[in-house]
Amino acid sequence: MLFLRGLKPAMCWVFLLGAMGCGQCAWAAQLMAYEATVSTIELNAEEQQWMRAHPQVIVASKQYPLYQFKDEHGQWIGLNIDVLSRISAMTGLSFVHEESFSTEHLLGRLESGAADMTTTLAMNDERKLFLDFSHAFGGSPWVLVGRAGAPLLHSLEQLSGRILVLPARHAMEQTIRRDYPAIDLRTVKTYAEARALVESGEAYATIENETGAQLYPTGQLKIGHTVEGSWEADHLAVRKGQPQLLSILNKALEAFPPAELRAIRLKWLDGIAPRPTLSFWQRATQWGCWGMFIVSLFGLLSLLWNRRLAALIRQRRDVEKDLSDQLAFQYALIDAMPDPMFVRDLQGHLIMCNKSYEEGLSIRFDQVQGRRLIEVDVLPRETAELLHAEFIVQLETRKPRFTKRQLKFNNGVRDIYQWTVPFYGADGQVRGLLGGWTDIGRRKSEGECQCPK
Repeated sequence: MLFLRGLKPAMCWVFLLGAMGCGQCAWAAQLMAYEATVSTIELNAEEQQWMRAHPQVIVASKQYPLYQFKDEHGQWIGLNIDVLSRISAMTGLSFVHEESFSTEHLLGRLESGAADMTTTLAMNDERKLFLDFSHAFGGSPWVLVGRAGAPLLHSLEQLSGRILVLPARHAMEQTIRRDYPAIDLRTVKTYAEARALVESGEAYATIENETGAQLYPTGQLKIGHTVEGSWEADHLAVRKGQPQLLSILNKALEAFPPAELRAIRLKWLDGIAPRPTLSFWQRATQWGCWGMFIVSLFGLLSLLWNRRLAALIRQRRDVEKDLSDQLAFQYALIDAMPDPMFVRDLQGHLIMCNKSYEEGLSIRFDQVQGRRLIEVDVLPRETAELLHAEFIVQLETRKPRFTKRQLKFNNGVRDIYQWTVPFYGADGQVRGLLGGWTDIGRRKSEGECQCPK
């Protein structure tokens, strides 16, 4: 019995996924039946010539869930995408989608000629000045959307003296400004910003396509009545000056089998309607299934995350060991050099030196680590200032320097062969200066000097 109780939520999920799969199969079968019988439409010579001159039609596309949006792979899908795909098969047009991020941005691309057409614009007087609209192939009304705790919105008259927020250049913006001057109309960039202002109480309402409004959970929002006399028909909007493209699209829409169009709309829009209120036990069953799913998912993710962390820790330890070995080798190598060597950062602070450097200046590394030559008493003042100034100039010019010179040390003047070169990080940026010197006098006395003349 306990096993069956634990199995019941899983059976609920299997049944739900199976039902969804059957529905998708039914839609797919209906569409495939029409795909098998698709036929091309006849184009006149002018339309054919236009298509040869325009191998690609640039579509300004803004993500509008169910109508057109990107899936997890970044591919455009949706009702309008399916319609364009069928028009492409019927006409040979090649549509290329370029994403816009707001209605205002999308309209700007069309006005400037950067795009040829779009699929999600409602018709109004302003847009008809620079756009031509195809035959309608569906549509839905505009609805008022307000806060959940406020009275249900029935008409625009209720908004007199209140703030109505819309995306900039919304299809109804001109109508409201003209016919309802008492409404305090404000604009934002996107529908998401408009909904957020209504939720926060900064605005009283917004207006949205009924299909789009039903997509989002109610939460702090409540869908009111439709705006009287308004209907947002689905059109393809074409930039003016392209009558051939408009004619081709209209011919395709006229030849579009009505049953196929209904199948496409059913595929994407079926179930976009207010859901009936569930009883307490129905909600409790839903919560239980979701709870079991979330707990199981959390447990699985925790197990995978722990295994991933363990692998990362092992990998990090291996990398740290390799790095420690490399550093130990580098320290041993630099200490084995018979001539003094040092490493300084971009400001001239000492980062590293070898034993010969310590012996040559009669100091210990821990006494001068992180300090500049002019900050320690290891060389005469004038020599320290000269060398420090040369280091800074060399770091700015990024040029290596090899020179035979005389320098005054604390124990007298020496003939030395000095070399300093900038060194770089993995990102190609200069990180500091590597340098050293050879005491020519000592080498000569030892009979081993082979320094360049």
